Amino acid sequence: MSVRKLKPITPGQRFRVVNGYDAITTDKPEKSLLTPKKRSGGRNNQGKMTMRYRGGGHKKRYRIIDFKRNKTGIPATVASIEYDPNRTAFIALLNYQDGEKRYIIAQNGLQVGQNIVSGDKVAPEIGNAMPLSSIPLGTIISCIELHPGQGAALVRSAGAFAQLMARDGKFATVKLPSGETRLILSTCMATIGAVSNSDHQLLVSGKAGRTRWLGRRPRTRPVVMNPVDHPMGGGEGKSSGGHPRSRNGIPAKGYRTRSKTKASNKYIIERRKK
Repeated sequence: MSVRKLKPITPGQRFRVVNGYDAITTDKPEKSLLTPKKRSGGRNNQGKMTMRYRGGGHKKRYRIIDFKRNKTGIPATVASIEYDPNRTAFIALLNYQDGEKRYIIAQNGLQVGQNIVSGDKVAPEIGNAMPLSSIPLGTIISCIELHPGQGAALVRSAGAFAQLMARDGKFATVKLPSGETRLILSTCMATIGAVSNSDHQLLVSGKAGRTRWLGRRPRTRPVVMNPVDHPMGGGEGKSSGGHPRSRNGIPAKGYRTRSKTKASNKYIIERRKK
């Protein structure tokens, strides 16, 4: 993995840092795994804007990703590592021995030509998917299920990884990227290795237009609004803007909004770091 700093031949390129895309092996996606992606632009079924600061952006097609890894015992060969416009991580195209093709989230270090497999009694090697009950303690994992058979829900973004800390009864203790330590059923699947594209956090867009290409419109700061538009608006000149809070008046910066009676609270051993 590498990043490139461009020469400042235009104002937009002066601070631009781009991905080297060393790991990418092809720019042509597998057609059978593509599907159209509809966008709402932040509008509801009446055409009214219900979500601000969204709209525009480059047209995308969705890549169908296999989050469940439920093709057990059948080896697959990594055919290519590809860019996916719908997520920060890279994806890998698998060619299974029975002829089926599937996309998965690529792990760091996954190579073209490598054989990977999912199942109960497989080796804990990068790219292999297995239940938490079969993974050695201390292993770096990603793409973790929260409920058996649901498909990967946790640790899916670029460079993210979790660690399997312990097992007790039917639960495994996993330390998540946020710093939270929680219990997850041992029958849930996880993939060995950290997620690819760990340099994603080093990228610098360089200009406002690149954010528009991603489908995000300019965002107005609350402190420059009028009192009718936001609790932090109003005042002469640069006033303090009152306590930081949302448009609905819910305080920000440290105010806990998680329900005290939420069912999954009992599975959280240690809260995430502030």
